[in-house]
Amino acid sequence: QVQLVESGGGLVQAGGSLRLSCAASGRTFSSYAMGWFRQTPGKEREFVAAITGTGSRTSYANSAKGRFTISRDNAKNTGYLEMNSLEPEDTAVYYCAAHTASAFILTVAATYDYWGQGTQVTVSS
Repeated sequence: QVQLVESGGGLVQAGGSLRLSCAASGRTFSSYAMGWFRQTPGKEREFVAAITGTGSRTSYANSAKGRFTISRDNAKNTGYLEMNSLEPEDTAVYYCAAHTASAFILTVAATYDYWGQGTQVTVSS
């Protein structure tokens, strides 16, 4: 089992940047693939990016490609989502999640086993 805690959210102007962190505790962090999702009121949780347990492969939603970068530091048990060129449409609660099929990229929220509590990102125009 793994526990996840996000941090790094906040208020930023359009065009700005934020780096979200996801601190993991519990089992060996590299045993888990990780993903970032986001959710706005009344909408389903939306895939943003994912990374395998070793960090060798990544995947991005079209909305994130070229602007966001997912990474991880297994020695620090921490995952990251670097977000650049932020737009008001990126405003959401961002969640990190983990699943045990560490070699696989999964993009569906229901396939993830563990979730953090979320961190609010607000982008002003």
